[in-house]
Amino acid sequence: MVQLAIDRPSATSGSAPDAADEFAACTGYYIPEDRTDWHPLVRRLYDYWRLIAPPGRLPGRQHLVPEDIAPLWSRTWLLDVFPDPLRYRYRLCGPAMVRSLGREVTGEWLDEVHPALLDNPQSRERLNFVAESGCPTWRRGPPLWPRDPKPHAIETCIVPLAGDGRCVDRMLAVSVLFDGAGRPI
Repeated sequence: MVQLAIDRPSATSGSAPDAADEFAACTGYYIPEDRTDWHPLVRRLYDYWRLIAPPGRLPGRQHLVPEDIAPLWSRTWLLDVFPDPLRYRYRLCGPAMVRSLGREVTGEWLDEVHPALLDNPQSRERLNFVAESGCPTWRRGPPLWPRDPKPHAIETCIVPLAGDGRCVDRMLAVSVLFDGAGRPI
């Protein structure tokens, strides 16, 4: 049984990570203990996700109150998870994300919108990790998918949602794009 991420201590350089933390840490997706340098919108999603989680369970869509995270919606995207075969479909894509992708993608399959996803193990494995482990991930770095305008960096937190508290059926994420001077765009 997977230990829920909300019950797992954050990975730190001095601790021995469990298997989920080890995967996340080796790919740079672990949730650091100190999140003060995160963009405030990214931190807000992660903190909200932890707040709404029932004890020992993952939160589901039914726990989200859209008004509680209204400032995030422009930069938010929500994926439905289809387990067999493991595949993702955009359920929602906020206006800032639509602009950066160059078109509306709600209702479309992620691998059809981003064909490079199939060739990029870093992106594919990150999503599969969230879906299979129920662990959130965080990343700041160069974009892995084409965007417009071309950002210098992107910061994204992806949190799992599970209607039954255990099996991930959706993933909620917020992404902030940055220009070469480090300003959000």
